[in-house]
Amino acid sequence: MSVIPTSALSGTVLSPIYREIQTPRLARPISRFTGLHVHFVGVGGSGMSGLARMLIDCGALVTGSDRRGNRQTAELMQMGAQISFEQRGELLSPTTDLVVRTAAVKDDHTEMKAADELGLQSIKYAQLLGEVMRERHGVAIAGTHGKSTTTAMTAFALLKCGLDPSFVVGGIVPQLGGVGSRSGSGEAFVAEACEYDRSFHNLAPRVAVITNIEEDHLDCYKDIYEIIESFRKFSHLVPSDGLIIANGRDANVAKAVMDTAATIESVSLGDDTIWSTHRRGIVAGCHQGQVWYRGRPVTTLRLSVAGEHNLLNATMALAAAHACGADINEAAEALGQFKGVDRRMTAMGSVNGATVVDDYAHHPTEVRTTLQALRERYAPRRLICVFQPHQHSRTRHLLEDFATSFSAADEVVMPDIYFVRDSEEERRSVRAADLVHLINAGGHNALHIPSFGDIVAHLRATVRSGDLVVTMGAGNVNEIANDLVDL
Repeated sequence: MSVIPTSALSGTVLSPIYREIQTPRLARPISRFTGLHVHFVGVGGSGMSGLARMLIDCGALVTGSDRRGNRQTAELMQMGAQISFEQRGELLSPTTDLVVRTAAVKDDHTEMKAADELGLQSIKYAQLLGEVMRERHGVAIAGTHGKSTTTAMTAFALLKCGLDPSFVVGGIVPQLGGVGSRSGSGEAFVAEACEYDRSFHNLAPRVAVITNIEEDHLDCYKDIYEIIESFRKFSHLVPSDGLIIANGRDANVAKAVMDTAATIESVSLGDDTIWSTHRRGIVAGCHQGQVWYRGRPVTTLRLSVAGEHNLLNATMALAAAHACGADINEAAEALGQFKGVDRRMTAMGSVNGATVVDDYAHHPTEVRTTLQALRERYAPRRLICVFQPHQHSRTRHLLEDFATSFSAADEVVMPDIYFVRDSEEERRSVRAADLVHLINAGGHNALHIPSFGDIVAHLRATVRSGDLVVTMGAGNVNEIANDLVDL
């Protein structure tokens, strides 16, 4: 594994732009969206509702629709937004300036047809995210793994340091108000940057973070080379006076940023990189480390979330917060208080004396890393992993890697593959039983139990005090954890 050294990427001292954000403004300046009527189709989502809040604060007239109400739609309505749950287009008019839709809303959606009939301009969420980012100090956090956690960490640190950021996180964060987005009065806008469908090419970051690059989303990328090229295009969105915070131990990240014009700050655990955290022990599975910046020790991280991978995530978040003007020591103290994103090793309760947690891991690397972190955190008698594969295409492409990723588990229980975005041909190409067979062939213990109800019954009959059960996957496998602990 190659290391991006300090000498190769030290660049110049940070531009004054990274020192400008010292105190938040009391109100947003005039925006290009001021006075415009913007309609959001799918407004209840975390990202969409966050952008809707930001536009309301900029003086836009916001309307929206969704299939059902939730906390986000209730808050938007309190802020003055009109929201329909009929989704017939009744809030659209010839004077509507812009219609925004989530990636899940297709051209044949009733409201999109109504917008077309009225001749209205429409864009996708990622495009609006980029337009809003252009008006602020954008911090875009990308990578195959760790995006949500690093984004939430950065937003939390800036918030605790008094910089009042706006942010959009792809998950629920209890310490950020229980939602994944916020409209703040400060200049910093921290956003999760997703590579799926190349949506992060729409962004306009002043600061970009790349946590790692691996094979994933092979339903829209041909191979790892296309993925690296996509990240390369993302890195080139950062201007020459901007900053890229890059994983210094990831050879694919090095390829993606090697010809960018922006300053690069490399990050690692213990290597000769610009930011480097040297491990200083583990307390209840949570890692600690001394942080070095440009060759000298500057602060200490003492985390409240488990796993060595989170020590790297926190170091990258610290670098991003520093790039937005945060005091290093204050940001490090804040990161030590961060308790995680929902569905990331989230404690759910217990059954028969066994601890039950839930996690979003759905890639082989995430599975390995999370299982190891759970062993460090809980030291269980037995670790039972209920893994729901997410997408047939991902399972097929990464089948061999998945088969070797459960070595830290004593038992793997697998329901059927979560079907989303794939064709029927992909659905027929691989089954959960195929992965179970390979896991067993590798000398580990795996069961294929198709239905959630039967899995709950199996676990209730077999788990005992001292065991740890983790439900894992990006689908609806968390329902098993809920049922198991009778939430």
